[in-house]
Amino acid sequence: MTLHIVKRDEALSSIARQYDTTVSALTAANQLADGGRLAVGQALLVPPYGAPGRSIIVNGYALPGIGDVALYGALPYLTYLTPFAYRARADGSLSDLADSSLIRQAYANDVAPMMAVTNQREAGGFDGEIGHALLTDMAAQETLIQNLLATLAEKSYMALNVDFEYLPETDAQAYADFLARLKRRLAPGGYLLSAALAPKTGPEQTGTLYTAHDYAAIGAICDFVILMTYEWGYTYGPPQAVAPIGPVKQVLDYATSVMPSRKILMGMPNYGYNWTLPFDRSRPARTIALAEAPRLAYENFADIRYDQEAQAPFFQFYDSNGAEHIVWFDDPRSIMARLALVEAYDLGGISYWNIDRLYRPGFVILSSMFYIEKVFD
Repeated sequence: MTLHIVKRDEALSSIARQYDTTVSALTAANQLADGGRLAVGQALLVPPYGAPGRSIIVNGYALPGIGDVALYGALPYLTYLTPFAYRARADGSLSDLADSSLIRQAYANDVAPMMAVTNQREAGGFDGEIGHALLTDMAAQETLIQNLLATLAEKSYMALNVDFEYLPETDAQAYADFLARLKRRLAPGGYLLSAALAPKTGPEQTGTLYTAHDYAAIGAICDFVILMTYEWGYTYGPPQAVAPIGPVKQVLDYATSVMPSRKILMGMPNYGYNWTLPFDRSRPARTIALAEAPRLAYENFADIRYDQEAQAPFFQFYDSNGAEHIVWFDDPRSIMARLALVEAYDLGGISYWNIDRLYRPGFVILSSMFYIEKVFD
């Protein structure tokens, strides 16, 4: 696959002539707009592309309000579509979710719908106390399992994804026992079970996000797991790459040492962050769509640079009020680097968080490197 890094004063037409392609082909592959205005340092995919290798599983989380352009743009590249998410209450009941349209579109495009359940509060945010109640109160847990089975059947889901986060450290065994019980109850209906796991680098890692996620035990129980290998750079944290390749590899090193590698789906962020400097934790970073980042750089006369250690692009600029900003995001270079880890670690595939913002170059790269498995094949 050929990449071109835009130099100062280069035009899309001259780049097209250089590679014997067309402006329209470059525009489509790179999701360019505004007459193809290019930022210095921007990475462009140049057609044609290489032949894909082996097949992998691809999951995409989607919020119920996803737009048609993003949804229809992503569906051809997915094995599973996971509407996010049903919220489990402490008594085992479930919140509702406006997922019917997403399920219908999944089936229409040969994509398997996967139900997601979390221990989030109704107002948002994960709640360890909800999770603890469901893991320790067997009556509430039984109610939850019955509600999950009923929803799976009623909505015609094909798999279940459990995303319980910030559980108390003492609940590690209870969480594994719950997943094992759930696996047994799902088996008669033919439903697959997956779990979303915090990005751990070892069994002794501390912190409420990590301690109750026993990689070895959960990997043995579930059909596959989704590693949340992103959010090193996050809304309230200091500026850095969202998924720097070094820490991602550390998580994969550990995960593949304690569970079958083909059970692992590596998390892929589909967004970047725009921080105002100097960093102030009370001033959260704003998310930015990957397709919008180069446009923002162009509009603010910023050169895009590439951090070789993190394998991620970034740029800095001053806004109209004189405030300094730094933006970390993904581009074809960083996406290719992380997708190469799928082959290097012999992983089962990837999982996007989330597909609500269309980034066509990412799917072009994905489909040029791998075939996407389809449950209905």
